[in-house]
Amino acid sequence: MPLFHRWSLRLIGSLCLALAVFAAGPEPALGASRIKDIVDFENVRENQLIGYGLVVGLNGTGDMLRNAPFTEQSMKSMLDRLGINLRDIKMNTKNVAAVTVTATLPPFARKGSRIDVQISAMGDATSLQGGTLLVTPLVGMDGEVYAVAQGAVAVSGFEARGAAQSISRGVTTSARITNGAIIEREVAFALGEMSNMKLALKNPDFTTAERIADVINQSQGTPIARMLDPTTVQLTMPAGYPYGMAHLISEIERLPVTVDQPARIVVDEASGTIVMGADVKVSRVAIAQGNLTIRVSEMPQVSQPSPFSEKGETVVVPRTNIEVDDGTGKQLGVLETGVSLQDLVNGLNALGVTPRDLITILQALRAAGALQAEVEVY
Repeated sequence: MPLFHRWSLRLIGSLCLALAVFAAGPEPALGASRIKDIVDFENVRENQLIGYGLVVGLNGTGDMLRNAPFTEQSMKSMLDRLGINLRDIKMNTKNVAAVTVTATLPPFARKGSRIDVQISAMGDATSLQGGTLLVTPLVGMDGEVYAVAQGAVAVSGFEARGAAQSISRGVTTSARITNGAIIEREVAFALGEMSNMKLALKNPDFTTAERIADVINQSQGTPIARMLDPTTVQLTMPAGYPYGMAHLISEIERLPVTVDQPARIVVDEASGTIVMGADVKVSRVAIAQGNLTIRVSEMPQVSQPSPFSEKGETVVVPRTNIEVDDGTGKQLGVLETGVSLQDLVNGLNALGVTPRDLITILQALRAAGALQAEVEVY
């Protein structure tokens, strides 16, 4: 291969690699998050849909009509619309179940697109396995129909029962239909016509909101973003920007921002779970921890008479062992001013502190004013 040709191929390969890196956009800095992961964009949101329908084709696991009269009424209304009059006839079937159908309409969903639906039994049906959902309109909070659902339901759980034993896994009265609803109406929202957009922080914080505004202004080279409050950043399209708000959002949502949060400790007393933020600090304080533990164990022994003895009987002789642990050997630990989270955890672990004991210690530190962090107990 000629030298000039090989050099041309290498140059083309280098240019392609450079273009690929440039197109990928800037990578988030170490410990930083993308703007798209920490904010919600105004009006770019999902909408909840709900409907009432019937699941048919069940193998005797549907509603008992005497306990669920709404199921019978729904069946008669459906058959009446199909030209079958059963108003004066008492129905007795266990193959139909009344269900609620819920779905989430994603933002900018278009007509003809499909979404998943979740189905839950309303009556005393024991299983939706093998059933089929009949046509069910899904409405929004405004009462308008936005989608129509229908199809065979998929149940993740199962139940088997015998004369002396039964086994179940999951929930058999809840099901799902993947791509089970067709969108019939779109939510009107003209994003391209907007010149202003508000960014709502998922975790409100003054410092983080200010950093988001600074990063956006630096990337665009003009002050188009400003913090309104710890939750909101106002974004204004630059004058003469030719691409519209959607393109501007795509440019800024990949920008990295270092998130700042107050020092906080979250405690779940029920499970003994403790989550500490990295900025938790402790002033100079001494900690001592010890519990009185008494263990009583019984090891009875059997005493038997000598072989061939004329008198004597077999008796059980009690043997009791008692151990007392009063915390001896656990010393007073001293934590210096401004120790970090790692130092705090290492010091408490050195004292042999269990998670439940740690909850009490953290509450005591907070009461003593030595813990510079918020403590939230659930």
